[in-house]
Amino acid sequence: MAYLAMVMFVALMAFGRDYFHWSGNQVELALFATFVFGIICGYRVKG
Repeated sequence: MAYLAMVMFVALMAFGRDYFHWSGNQVELALFATFVFGIICGYRVKG
């Protein structure tokens, strides 16, 4: 599951701007959201 999340994250950052027509601020928001969701999911799996 961690590998799938990592591949999706890299794909989102590499192709998200072109595929979703995002601006710079939206890419930063996506980075922040994936970071926060990763932390939340990590604590839920651990706990």
